[in-house]
Amino acid sequence: MNEVYVNSFSRHLEFNRCLIDKPHSHDFYLCVLFLEGTGTHEVDFKTYRIGPGRVFFLKPGQTHYWKFDTKPEGIIFFHSQAFYNLRFLGHSLSIFPFYGSQQNPPMLKVPASEIPVLQMKFQEAIAEYRDNRMMREIKILGLINDIYIQLSRIYASQIDLDHINYTQSTALLDRLEILIDKNFKEEKLPKFYAEQLNITTKHLNRVVKQTVNKTTTELISERVVLEAKRLIVHSKHNLADVAYALEFSDYAYFSKYFKARTGITPKAFQESYK
Repeated sequence: MNEVYVNSFSRHLEFNRCLIDKPHSHDFYLCVLFLEGTGTHEVDFKTYRIGPGRVFFLKPGQTHYWKFDTKPEGIIFFHSQAFYNLRFLGHSLSIFPFYGSQQNPPMLKVPASEIPVLQMKFQEAIAEYRDNRMMREIKILGLINDIYIQLSRIYASQIDLDHINYTQSTALLDRLEILIDKNFKEEKLPKFYAEQLNITTKHLNRVVKQTVNKTTTELISERVVLEAKRLIVHSKHNLADVAYALEFSDYAYFSKYFKARTGITPKAFQESYK
């Protein structure tokens, strides 16, 4: 892909119809505002309803697909972290809550009163993208950043604050999730992560419980299972290779681990996506 892409959703659908209803992933950040249409959007194996005023966000590596009941219309854009850094060097997109913690949902319902201004910014981004004028990328980037700020404010006003507390604990959770992302294949026990964060396992568990009402073990297991699902859906290899890729000692142990956390075997999960 180019560093940035902006289009109406209907035109995007025309060019990608063969891909859009099958599980796939991207290596870029994606945002789409729906103005018309209904259906479902599955993101990392969780299903969300599509409807007017709904905005969806995707981070690199997430698995997703769309299913529409009625004809959709809206505006979609995607871009790389490198494109964002053209103007905001050193800033990670994880500063925006929808691109932050894995615990944050990838969907937002925009209040009707906010849609006109938001839609205008999306449409201006399309116009800039189609009209190859001087400093086009900088202008589009400014519009995207404005959109992200507006959506972040709406997102923060709607998020369940009992579920995610914006305190120092959130910063620790962010660091933990980064560590889990880098090490979950080799390290599946909380002790390793507590040591990396220079705190006790007991303190780490307490912070995670207070922040997202889960245990550290649950966060690690969720990441392992998520990667397993992604590999099963995308991989052309057999399930034993998936177990090996996730550094399980054998397939039987991997199958038991997966079923204990999902209720079905890896084979049954694989069959459900054929």
